[in-house]
Amino acid sequence: MTDQVDYQLTVEDLSTLMKRTAGVHVDPITLQRQAEATFDTFGLDSLGLLGIVAELEKRYGFGLPEQAERCKTPADFLALVNGALKTGV
Repeated sequence: MTDQVDYQLTVEDLSTLMKRTAGVHVDPITLQRQAEATFDTFGLDSLGLLGIVAELEKRYGFGLPEQAERCKTPADFLALVNGALKTGV
């Protein structure tokens, strides 16, 4: 038996987290279509991203890789977080 989290962070989840932790409202469809755009494009700064990382760490009970708070795009962030969730690191 493994302790790995069997969950994937979706664009919808990220959109909700952006709104709840940083007050940034981005429609999930827009976020999906512009996933390669920088977080700055959506009005999310590094402090807002740090809040999202903290919320996810609290939710899953383990630290995300240090690079998570330095991701520049939603696509990069989702790939990194989902990779960490898959491996439990």
